[in-house]
Amino acid sequence: MSASLEAQLSAIAATIEEHSRRVADLAVDQRAEKRDERVRALEEIERNLRAASRRLDRLVRDLQVG
Repeated sequence: MSASLEAQLSAIAATIEEHSRRVADLAVDQRAEKRDERVRALEEIERNLRAASRRLDRLVRDLQVG
């Protein structure tokens, strides 16, 4: 895998992880305000971001091996 591609994927992974943390923080804030529907939506978004992060990690590993 080229260093450029690896650097780009690493930057994307870092951005996804940062957004995941921000969304989790928003969910905590909304939970404190008893906004259950918003909390559920934010938790779903967080799960999807974490899944995207895991998939990206797998892709990077696969590219390094292959």
